[in-house]
Amino acid sequence: MDKLVIEGGARLAGEISISGAKNAALPILCASLLSREPLALANVPALNDVVTMRRLLARMGVEMHAEGATVVADAGRVTTPEAPYDLVKTMRAAILVLGPLLARCGEARVSLPGGCAIGARPVDQHIKGLAAMGAEISVEHGYIVARAARLKGTHLVTDLVTVTGTENLMMAATLADGETVIENAAREPEVVDLANCLVRMGANISGAGSDRIVVNGVAALHSAHHRVMADRIETGTFLTAVAATGGDVMLAGGEAGTLDAVLAKLAEAGVRCEASDAGIRVRASGRPRAVNLRTAPYPGFPTDMQAQFMALNSVAEGTGVITETIFENRFMHAQELLRLGADIEIEGNTAIVKGVPRLTGATVMATDLRASASLVVAGLIAEGETVIDRIYHLDRGYEALESKLSAVGARVTRRR
Repeated sequence: MDKLVIEGGARLAGEISISGAKNAALPILCASLLSREPLALANVPALNDVVTMRRLLARMGVEMHAEGATVVADAGRVTTPEAPYDLVKTMRAAILVLGPLLARCGEARVSLPGGCAIGARPVDQHIKGLAAMGAEISVEHGYIVARAARLKGTHLVTDLVTVTGTENLMMAATLADGETVIENAAREPEVVDLANCLVRMGANISGAGSDRIVVNGVAALHSAHHRVMADRIETGTFLTAVAATGGDVMLAGGEAGTLDAVLAKLAEAGVRCEASDAGIRVRASGRPRAVNLRTAPYPGFPTDMQAQFMALNSVAEGTGVITETIFENRFMHAQELLRLGADIEIEGNTAIVKGVPRLTGATVMATDLRASASLVVAGLIAEGETVIDRIYHLDRGYEALESKLSAVGARVTRRR
């Protein structure tokens, strides 16, 4: 199993190109199921989750053609409207085929999802919404089994804000009969990117980016070209790495407008970030100041950046209080940071992080995707060698991470 070996203490300088967003590419790939005509996508990241999604769609009968960061998905013939356990177990996003399959084929059989072990992430809102649109749904032997001759537009109010739930219902509604209103919709930029792609395919959608999305169903969607948005979590992770280590790095293609909450906290920490059409330039020197943060649905502080800021607070001046409100099991990285010399106390869903002057290298284990990223940030600032085991998590969400960091001066190598 691969591991990362990091020799800490290097100052970062230069330029990093930001990849396409995993959390936008995955639902947009699923959107290809809604049309009999090809969907051409640019800026698709080379990630394990993307490869898994392409394999899943291919098993359903979708013709997949990939060249570099360009992927063309042709769902002219969907032969098997099923997402089996062996492909779904490592990737929660596979649930996103449910709505498109039901809308396009009138049936779907989708294994209950897997993914990172960061707490309960139920799919009841997906099922409740599709049932309200007229689907007959049951859970049989670990699979969601759904049927509907044609979905009917309706007024939906989700019990909680759910990104994948919003995306699934929005995709299903594009081919439904009549108008569907989704209240309490997720506002994340990835939801907006999916909506933009669907509109290019001929869907009638308004309100994406707000908590009320209106979809008027159409008879069919057509071919389209779409460029996947830049990955805001990858951008935020590199911003945090530079903030922790010091340096001057241009994040080419980074979109500041999707990172307001993160940039505000970096400003509090004393880090200079300058946004332009070309990307975001981040400059830092000396120890950052500790910051308090509370995760929340967009546009609040993203839960996917909580772990990286815990690493940053570990070497900051002062004490930072981090409150996690999205997932109940997302402080597993704290124990690994303690192995590097961090001073962290966990009280329920709150972490109290007292900054220390330095961390020291050790062997640590990644427990989930963003925890892996926090350990990379910590390893970059720790004295001596840090070895991060189980980095297959990183390969699910970060494209060529060690290469990008090495290009700006980090001492990072991958070993088996």
